[in-house]
Amino acid sequence: MTIEEQLRAGVLDTELTRRALQVVLDKTTDMADDVLKVPLHYYRDPKITEIEESQILRRTPLAVLPSAQVAAPNDYVVRSVLGDSLLITRDKDGNSHVFLNYCRHRGAMPACGSGSATRFTCPYHAWTYRNDGKLFSVPGNAGFSAMDKADYGLVELPHQERHGFIWAVLTADADIDVDGHLGGLGLDLAALDYASFGYHDYREFESEVSWKGALEAFAESYHFPFVHGGSLIGQNTLANTSIHDRFGKHHRMGFPFNWITNLDNDPGGSWDVRDNMGVIYWIYPNLVLANSSVGVEVIDILPAGSPTRCTVRHSWLARIPAADDETRAGYDMIFNAVHAAVRDEDFAMLPQCGEGVRHGQHDHMIIGRNEIGVQHMISVFAQELGIALG
Repeated sequence: MTIEEQLRAGVLDTELTRRALQVVLDKTTDMADDVLKVPLHYYRDPKITEIEESQILRRTPLAVLPSAQVAAPNDYVVRSVLGDSLLITRDKDGNSHVFLNYCRHRGAMPACGSGSATRFTCPYHAWTYRNDGKLFSVPGNAGFSAMDKADYGLVELPHQERHGFIWAVLTADADIDVDGHLGGLGLDLAALDYASFGYHDYREFESEVSWKGALEAFAESYHFPFVHGGSLIGQNTLANTSIHDRFGKHHRMGFPFNWITNLDNDPGGSWDVRDNMGVIYWIYPNLVLANSSVGVEVIDILPAGSPTRCTVRHSWLARIPAADDETRAGYDMIFNAVHAAVRDEDFAMLPQCGEGVRHGQHDHMIIGRNEIGVQHMISVFAQELGIALG
């Protein structure tokens, strides 16, 4: 099998569209074997949240930034991940780096915001670092005559660049193997070719809901007519209808558009999955990639200081990078619309779920067979955390 054939065997294979069409024609959906009972402490126990952060989120490769956001040599971005300030750079040779954005002298932050820079200067005592992390200069260096500057560069986290993203493990002495982490899903990401996409914009906000509960909103279409009835998601996508494929801890879901049935009468139309369904990946533990024919929404969700509070970072990448103002304006309209659906629809409802988890006096929630993606997410986390499910 050639490389091209291997790639076509993944997400771009028209067989996925055929599967989705058949599910629609049969008026059904991919289903789990049984309902799933989930104890409320799965979402609200602070001890579980502590374990999630220390043993999962700080030990697993996370996609901390689209590569296109630091596309050129000397580009940089500072972002917060689980409360850590990260300085993500591309040096003059084009190599990416992920540093803890803390000066090795007294801990202030040498960098802020984003842009292009070859050096970063700490605002406290003006220690200056190069964008490859090396300590460049120390004012009053006679006071540090016994110090070897080579030993006091910024702390660099394990990281790799794969499939259009910079991935990092938030523990400095850990190992990283993104290919091993992704497993068979890597073929799909290679076929989608995010590395060729153009970065457009991002938004970030916090919400009063469990980070796991928030992720679950992107793993079922059962809620579409009720939460998204007034937007294109509800109008264009068939409710409670999906196909689901597991890739170890990760999964892929296809949510068919209502025009997919045209292929039953006109097989000569486009069978590209992105023209016929929303293709959404969950990449364990915290990343959602929502693909359309024009781009991909990148949604990473993390806990934010309590079991039922999370932070949401929502980015958008265009399949064809914008080359002019007119195209950029069109992409602004697309991203504004999809972000409004996330912020004003999903995350207008989800805090109610957070409150229900905090104050509920029932012992479990029940997840339907039709919520197969949600069941998969819960089962993966429960196995990692040693939580019994019913």
